[in-house]
Parts: sequence; structure tokens; C-alpha cells
Amino acid sequence: MTVQDETSQSEGILLSDAAASKVKNLLEQEGRDDLALRVAVQPGGCSGLRYQLFFDERSLDGDVVKDFGGVKVVTDRMSAPYLGGASIDFVDTIEKQGFTIDNPNATGSCACGDSFH
Repeated sequence: MTVQDETSQSEGILLSDAAASKVKNLLEQEGRDDLALRVAVQPGGCSGLRYQLFFDERSLDGDVVKDFGGVKVVTDRMSAPYLGGASIDFVDTIEKQGFTIDNPNATGSCACGDSFH
């Protein structure tokens, strides 16, 4: 994370350099430069809400779009309030590999780590 990221926490989602690099690599493997990483909050999970991360070519009315070194991160207007200040990182260790979300708005979570309340 850069100092710039830390000063703009209240302005939406933050994407770490490691996560941005991984997203860029995945898009290059797909041969697509027209996709954005969409982050959404959906009903479900053991705590009431769960995260969804996926590549999307759509542009929805009211989308919040941020650019991280050429990687577009898109959030729909209903999910944005739940994700303000949330940071997305990519972890690659022996124990775990994948994207993680650290969300200061989550008041509780469950053991699966995919949902929050």
C-alpha cells in the first residue's frame, strides 16, 4: 500500500500493488483489456452478506470506478456504501493463495471469511 492509498481510504475500495499486479496478469492471460474487476456485496453467507469479485465488461448506471495503475475496479452503487475504505490484497503463501478483503465496515464475520454483517 502506498501513502496515497492510505489518505484516500474514505473514497472507496483500495487495491494493493500485489492485487493490482495479479489482476493485470490474469487479464493478460485472458487477452482482454476491456474488463474491470467488479467488487460487489450480495445477500447470503452465514453473516448476512458476502463478497463477489469477478471480471466484468458491463458498465452499470451509478457504478463507482477507480483506476489502480491501469486496473479498473468497479463497484455498483448499492455495494459502494458497504465497501468504502475496504482494501483488497492478493496473498500467495504456502497456506493460502487468493484475494483477501479487509473491510472496516464489517461488524462481524464468520469462519469462512467470505461473508460479513
